[in-house]
Amino acid sequence: MHSFIQVSTTVAKREDARTITEIVVSKRLAACVQVVGPIRSTYWWRGKIEDTEEWLCLMKTRKKLYRKLEEVIKSVHPYEEPEIIATPIVEGSEGYLRWIEEETESSEQ
Repeated sequence: MHSFIQVSTTVAKREDARTITEIVVSKRLAACVQVVGPIRSTYWWRGKIEDTEEWLCLMKTRKKLYRKLEEVIKSVHPYEEPEIIATPIVEGSEGYLRWIEEETESSEQ
């Protein structure tokens, strides 16, 4: 089996989350995207603390697809410097991981 990851990014608008979701799933760069929100994010940006409402996108994919996925997210993401991070999926049900593998296989072709 392949190595699996969960990639996350945040956006300010639900519509932007929907756009990212539709593109990465249709390109089979992620088998699934869950959109959570709205959430509150507090962070430093350009020398001051920001406190904003955002939508969190959680994408399930294979580690070998990360660079392609990151490139696609950046191409449509509205932020100047978007958060795009990957977390390893250390364990998961065999059937679910197989499903991720099967649903993202054709992205390599």
